[in-house]
Amino acid sequence: MGLNNVMKQEVFGYLPDGREVRVVTLESGSGATARVMNYGGTLLSLTVPDRGGVLGDVVLGFDSLEGYLGEHPYICTLVGRYGNRIREGTFSIDGQAYTLACNLPPHHLHGGIKGFGRMLWDMETHTDKNGESAVLRYRSPDGEEGYPGALDVQVTYTFTPDHTFRIEYQAHTDATTVVNLTHHAYFNLACGGGVLRHEVTLFADHITDTDAHLIPNGKLLKILGTPLDFSRPEPIGRRIQADFQPLRYGSGYDHNYVINQWNGALRIAARVHEPLTGRTMEVYTTQPGIQFYTANHLHDLKGKAGVVYQPHSGFCLESQHFPDSPNRPEFPSTLLKPGETYRQKTEYRFPAGG
Repeated sequence: MGLNNVMKQEVFGYLPDGREVRVVTLESGSGATARVMNYGGTLLSLTVPDRGGVLGDVVLGFDSLEGYLGEHPYICTLVGRYGNRIREGTFSIDGQAYTLACNLPPHHLHGGIKGFGRMLWDMETHTDKNGESAVLRYRSPDGEEGYPGALDVQVTYTFTPDHTFRIEYQAHTDATTVVNLTHHAYFNLACGGGVLRHEVTLFADHITDTDAHLIPNGKLLKILGTPLDFSRPEPIGRRIQADFQPLRYGSGYDHNYVINQWNGALRIAARVHEPLTGRTMEVYTTQPGIQFYTANHLHDLKGKAGVVYQPHSGFCLESQHFPDSPNRPEFPSTLLKPGETYRQKTEYRFPAGG
């Protein structure tokens, strides 16, 4: 079926300059839903069943647009042009140096001062045999946040009948640039309280080793047998306060895990199980890394239904290329050239019965 002839887009609010912000609800066919906003490509809610079939919203967020317009740590937004950190906000392409906004002084984080999570995207909808989708588009002009080249980005959210929330990214540029798109969803499979009881499995034997600013030093650190080892299911809270230097750097888990045997194909990167509700989430991605972050820096943030988010109210699994790759030729390249297509696919799957 064609675009814009299936799902109704509703007004969610207005930006300070008067532009209209819209939201669309994607339905799985069994009552589960995903609500997507075109401001920041934000995932407003994601309801999936527990072991008894009871639906619950498994992502953090706010009740109104005003919450998303305020200061918050990328709550459930798109991230770009470059997810994660770039050392000192600088990199070079073919000998030409570029300087980015250093919004995490002295470094660049998640695309800069505004980034894609604070842009208003064009949004269309469609449905087919794979489920209902929202297609978002944004043109990032040459020089935005310091990046070279005009970048045309398309992100497609699909919610399938088997409760898979799929994100597919595409981008084209008119000048060589760097691209690393991701999504910053904060999950809580218990739909409330903390996430320290959530049992996590990460299909990764290494992380990118970092300095105290979480900037990679170019080495891969083997983590088997350490407090960062999630090769078997482990509760988030069991070792989060262990006396281990990488944990101290992140004030908890905030690390780029190097996915085992990455080859660019869609493969499993993570599995999370919440024992009380029985919900399970599996993350599949085409990316070489996934940032596991346990919301260590959430403090007194008023969220949905008046709930105040604190550290470990949620967790993130951000599929990505490695941090600071533009300055690390030993890492998989994030360069995008004219005539090429950037592609990334990530799926958050919620198996029936947990």
